[in-house]
Amino acid sequence: QVQLVESGGGLVQAGGSLRLSCAASGRTERTYTMGWFRQAPGKEREFVAAITWSVGFTYYADSVKGRFTISRDKAKNTVYLQMNSLKPEDTAVYYCAAGPRGLGTSDQSYNYWGQGTQVTVSS
Repeated sequence: QVQLVESGGGLVQAGGSLRLSCAASGRTERTYTMGWFRQAPGKEREFVAAITWSVGFTYYADSVKGRFTISRDKAKNTVYLQMNSLKPEDTAVYYCAAGPRGLGTSDQSYNYWGQGTQVTVSS
């Protein structure tokens, strides 16, 4: 019903910036919240940021507050994650997700997932 495609990952030095994009297609009218998660090798998937689609209310994990910014372009059905002051510990596969309910930090709050994009931060 909803397809999500991430892009924008890559290799960057510590202190640098990247902007991830997630384009949604299909029947997106039931989407209420879009979020970003990440998973590093050998670790569990963790919540990064989320945004409500209509109003644009945002929520961030403590580890990225002040460095990452989530936003959306409603006309393009696209959500972005601007990542600044990147650290080696930010290295992970980043996934975007869409869900029908309010802001949630659990992956159980989201029904649709993208394929992921690799972000690698070198020191």
